[in-house]
Amino acid sequence: MKRVVGISLGSDAQDFAFRARFLGKPLDVRRIGTNHSVDRAEKLLGHWENHADAIGVGVVKDAYAVGSQRFIGKESARLTAAVTRVPVTTGGRLGDILQEWALRHVQGKLGDYFSNARVLFFSGTANYKLAQAMAEFTPNLEFADALLQMGVPRMLGSLDALELYASGAHYVTDRIPDGVMSTAVAREWTKFVLRRAMQDATVIVAPVHELDAFGLEELSGKTILTSTASDARIARLRKKGVSVVIDGAPALFGHVLDPSILDAMIIAALGKEPDDLLEDDYLEIIAGLAIEPRVVYPRGFRRVNRFAFVIHPLAQEYFKNIKPIDLLSRISPPVFMDAVEKAMAWAPPFVYSRVTGIKSPTGVEAEGWLISVGGTPKEIMSHSPEFSYRRLLDAARVARSLGAQIMGLGAFTKVVGDAGLTVARRAPLPITTGNSYSASGALWAAHDAMRRLRLVPAGRKGQRLRFKAMVVGATGSIGSVCARLLAMVAEEVYLVSPETAKLLSLKGSILKETPDAKLFLSGRTDRDVAGMDMIVTATSGAGKRVLDIMKVKPGCVITDVARPLDLPAEEVARRPDVLVIESGEIQLPGKVEMKDIGLPRNVAYACLAETIVLALEGRFENFTVGRNIEWEKVREIYRLGLKHGMKLAAISGVNGPFSSADISRVRRLALAARAKAATAARGSLGRPAPRRGRAA
Repeated sequence: MKRVVGISLGSDAQDFAFRARFLGKPLDVRRIGTNHSVDRAEKLLGHWENHADAIGVGVVKDAYAVGSQRFIGKESARLTAAVTRVPVTTGGRLGDILQEWALRHVQGKLGDYFSNARVLFFSGTANYKLAQAMAEFTPNLEFADALLQMGVPRMLGSLDALELYASGAHYVTDRIPDGVMSTAVAREWTKFVLRRAMQDATVIVAPVHELDAFGLEELSGKTILTSTASDARIARLRKKGVSVVIDGAPALFGHVLDPSILDAMIIAALGKEPDDLLEDDYLEIIAGLAIEPRVVYPRGFRRVNRFAFVIHPLAQEYFKNIKPIDLLSRISPPVFMDAVEKAMAWAPPFVYSRVTGIKSPTGVEAEGWLISVGGTPKEIMSHSPEFSYRRLLDAARVARSLGAQIMGLGAFTKVVGDAGLTVARRAPLPITTGNSYSASGALWAAHDAMRRLRLVPAGRKGQRLRFKAMVVGATGSIGSVCARLLAMVAEEVYLVSPETAKLLSLKGSILKETPDAKLFLSGRTDRDVAGMDMIVTATSGAGKRVLDIMKVKPGCVITDVARPLDLPAEEVARRPDVLVIESGEIQLPGKVEMKDIGLPRNVAYACLAETIVLALEGRFENFTVGRNIEWEKVREIYRLGLKHGMKLAAISGVNGPFSSADISRVRRLALAARAKAATAARGSLGRPAPRRGRAA
């Protein structure tokens, strides 16, 4: 029986011993920790080279390369030189393979797990190959080498910076007087800067023992990419709030084996020298033993995906939320706010709010950022599309740097130019406009409102409902999908748009899908609006008047999908017998924390909800872009929304959510208005015609 010994600079609390048959050979394996004592490790190596067939030296790095630079670890050189009679290995090559495989395994198995993640390496020089692999998935890499080796209070922010640092760092570190970096001030300063970087990171790459000095504040919710995390280490990380531990070291024979020990076992079993082992040998062994990287969830399964969503002010009034502007606006002429509006359109994007607490019933969570661009609809429409594209692409770069895996466009940012196509093509992360869920939510809310008003006869199962519907702005992206949905359920659908040719094309397309639909076309609303039970306005008309609300039928449900709204509050107030709702807002699952966006807590606009649904599902792709919404995607996002716990929120109007009493009042006023109109109509029919007098 061959004997394999692992001498580790790590803690002796993790020591173990076992016997097993490995690669067809019986092995006696033991691990001995030295509690970070190089002297003790050197003595143990001198002893065990007379009693072992192969020795592994753990928690050291031997030769490694960074760019064109090659380095020899001082500790590993000293320790491996202490053994001359038997093969000795640090497991460096095998460890690199296992670490990179763990990274790629998780990225493939969990789907874009590391995409745009903010990754902090305690040492990029010691993990250069892993950093190269990580750079395939995210540009957000930071390396603490300069901080931990020389006390420089900055992180290296790219592979290029790491390579430049590595090319000259040894000249500097060799000249730093002994003890300078170990002073109390230097240690505290280094720890402070490192803690800040850890808090901002999504993923931390570090030796597991180097995390002992940190707690909940730095590690809560983090993914740790490491090696040789024992059960005791996992238990400690659980108390510190770590979400996921990805460990390249495999668990075999009831123990987590450091790559140095596993490599020594391979050497002993095959009877080869370390330099005689090829990558193909490792591949054959790993595949033959069916070794897989370990993915451990210390606090139970948790997956957090990340999104960003672009918002913008809808009017000058929004700027008054900024205290200095509010104060100046009270004492300045109106031209002051006009100047502010123009200036803000040129402002760079900024993070308006962090969004947390979104949790799907599936267990997946989402967090994100609301990123504001400064242009109002008036300013957006007064500039060329390229002006807005540049600001949205700037916002996309901010989103990527924050770690977002997908970005949604809100309000007017999704209708400018080609409705997201150019931005999606040029952005560094996937884009969606949210129009698929906006269309679905609009009809969802309208249907619920009609049901609660009880003014339209309930149809029989499988039959069309007996109501008339109108879509104003039917040729637009959301309007066309609303028209398709209504054509399936309404008795008659009236399509209104000034784009005559597009109306004809839309009618033909709908009839191919729904041959028995009754469709009527018009370029204006006033001709048929009085007979409608439901009206959907989706014009993107930037506040232009799209219909005369005084001509609308009492009890009509108007769903205003447009942003800004097609019907301002003063117009809505003129018809208390009509229910005007602001499309279909969505109730998000979980306990959501974010700044005020003009909606109740846990409620989001449907376009924002689409971005969140895609994040929860891990669908990091350009989903809804362009002006032609795909019917299949409308159905799919509705289905995915239900899967992840999305619900129709309380129906909201221009003055906030409608209560049951509000809806009952609209119903009562509508019935009274209809009764009054019917009485007036009967009176006019029964009144005798006036006699014509005889000329004098």
